[in-house]
Amino acid sequence: MSVTLKRSGGQASIRESAVQESSDQKLQALDAVAEGAAAPAGVHPENSDTRTRKKSREPRVNTSVKRFSPKNLVGLLLPVALIALWYGLSTAGVFTAVQLPSPTKVIAAGFELAQRGDLLTHVAISTQRVLLGFLIGAVLGLVLGALIGLAVPARLVAAPTIGALRAVPSLAWVPLLLLWVGIGENSKVTLVAIGAFFPVYTTVSAALAHVDVKLVEAAQAFGLKGIRLFTTVQLPAVLPSVVSGFRLALAQAWLFLVAAELLGASMGLGYLLTDSQNNGRTDRMLLSIVLLAILGKLTDALIGVFEHWVKAKYPTH
Repeated sequence: MSVTLKRSGGQASIRESAVQESSDQKLQALDAVAEGAAAPAGVHPENSDTRTRKKSREPRVNTSVKRFSPKNLVGLLLPVALIALWYGLSTAGVFTAVQLPSPTKVIAAGFELAQRGDLLTHVAISTQRVLLGFLIGAVLGLVLGALIGLAVPARLVAAPTIGALRAVPSLAWVPLLLLWVGIGENSKVTLVAIGAFFPVYTTVSAALAHVDVKLVEAAQAFGLKGIRLFTTVQLPAVLPSVVSGFRLALAQAWLFLVAAELLGASMGLGYLLTDSQNNGRTDRMLLSIVLLAILGKLTDALIGVFEHWVKAKYPTH
């Protein structure tokens, strides 16, 4: 009797060990699927021991030294050279003061507008329009791009039409927006949103359409589907491409902003550009162009920092 109980107890413990081992294998496979979303197509993630050994062999890099490396100052050489050339041409008499004011006169025009309080207002209203339009366009591009990229019937129906609309120049939308939306703030934000929509839509739809099928099938085998499959596997797999699309969309938003403010605006850098042309103030025209370049570069740098973080967290190779 005791032998029988011992045997049955041993068999129960063996079954429990097998069940526990099977559960551990499933958990490891789920972890592999989640990590595979950040890995390239067809590449299996390494185990933790291998990654630990690799990290221990990698030399530690002082990021503070790299951040302040003199190599980062190389990008300033060309702007400094262009300003020097600008100053030389404006002071040597090659161009008249009306055609090409010197950098000092442009700076003086900026101080004049700043003292009146107009410069900060122009910069603030243009930045607000860009950020708001970029946010609207990026969200719409992400949603529609995900729909087109994941659903083959939707891609066959809608992709050709959206591709044709993408080729429409920005100025072609201005008369319709003024007619449909009005001459107020909504038309300008809508035009900026149109400019930001297409880069995000294009990158998201193309990236999701080429996600590794085996990776998706492996995730579905463990019960992931719908929104959970999208947020856990598909979106992390294409996140670096999505952020690159955001970067292109922000640059496109600044381009469409100028088109929006050239017509029917009373404030903003685009309005300052047009008003300066009508009044013969070339110094203010150049000031507007320089400010647009600086603001565009600053916002691009912010997206670039986020892009580097995403690529480090979700490497593609």
